[in-house]
Amino acid sequence: MTELETLQKWLDESRRGVFFGGAGVSTESGVPDFRSVDGLYNQSYDYPPETIISHSFFLRDPEAFYRFYKEKMLYLDARPNAAHKRLTQLEAANRLAAVVTQNIDGLHQAAGSKTVYELHGSVHRNYCMKCHKSFDAAYVKRAQGVPRCDVCGGLVKPDVVLYEEPLDGDIMEKAVAAIAGADLLIVGGTSLAVYPAAGLINYYRGHRLVLINKTPTPYDSRADLILTGKIGALLEQIRV
Repeated sequence: MTELETLQKWLDESRRGVFFGGAGVSTESGVPDFRSVDGLYNQSYDYPPETIISHSFFLRDPEAFYRFYKEKMLYLDARPNAAHKRLTQLEAANRLAAVVTQNIDGLHQAAGSKTVYELHGSVHRNYCMKCHKSFDAAYVKRAQGVPRCDVCGGLVKPDVVLYEEPLDGDIMEKAVAAIAGADLLIVGGTSLAVYPAAGLINYYRGHRLVLINKTPTPYDSRADLILTGKIGALLEQIRV
């Protein structure tokens, strides 16, 4: 039985599957990742990306933050790819119970997934730090320079988890519960190098841990099944 046939069998038998994904899920939609050869960490700026998208830098120099953020992290024209669409279909067929994602692009919801736990927040939610009015991503994108609240003039901040900020405790709790109760855990498009998110795998108690990635990960030795390649192209071959 091939790796793909094994994955098909396990999905057919699954009732509480969970998909845990990272940046590689969205690269096929044209959203760049951080750690590939062409990723954000390998491009040149006045400051390293991890400095620019930190909490302290955002407060210190919101202009420079938003120049980077709008150019490199706001991909509002991106559309769901084959991976997003197949995961939505698997959820609708009661094979998947939840999607846990490190991505902030909202493409899982755009594809139709219902239960999505966004560990790092979403570019589609933004709020005034002064009066807490909410704004969509288009408002941020349209703003000249730093987006300001149209009511009180306060600084608008994306509801994304910046460096130096903790993950949302409620989201983490729900993601942990979903993974701990899963009968199949598929991990795709992530280097599994970013903590605490990568540590979520440790909560899985089953024996059907599937890793789908283009390159090896630190968890390969613990996987029950490994598929190498583009996640959209592989999941597209799965029957629902």
